[in-house]
Amino acid sequence: MKPQLKRICVPVFLLLTLAACGGGPSSPTTPSAPQSFLAGTWRGTLTIQPNPTGPQPGTPVSGAVTWTFEVVPQTNLQTFRATIRSENAWLPITLTASTAMIHGNTPPAQISTQGDYDSPRGCRGSFGSFGTADATRIQADVTGVDCPVPFTGTVVLTKD
Repeated sequence: MKPQLKRICVPVFLLLTLAACGGGPSSPTTPSAPQSFLAGTWRGTLTIQPNPTGPQPGTPVSGAVTWTFEVVPQTNLQTFRATIRSENAWLPITLTASTAMIHGNTPPAQISTQGDYDSPRGCRGSFGSFGTADATRIQADVTGVDCPVPFTGTVVLTKD
């Protein structure tokens, strides 16, 4: 090999050899936990019909709502802790509820949510919903009782 070619090839060979090295020992990594399409924050509109079966049902009231779902570990991605923050003027509450995904853990899936909350009217209220969750949209019927006025309604959410 010519000396000039040798001066170029040897450093290039060493550089390529060192570049292939990781620069030190690598430690094993733990696999990341699987995520659910439902996990995360969803925003939309909650429409409430107060006292729907009463002699004079209230006027429906709509307002912004945010639902945040966190997977409960070791539940096959089918059980969630849901934090619901309602800015609906008739039901301005924040509650922590439990959500179950029915028949699998992939979209579209049926979901059911239940929880209790401290009502701004001075009692303990109850809230429930049942609907369908797609990859980026949730549509559900809601029902509950608030001091002791029953209510029904709908919620439509899109994922952030």
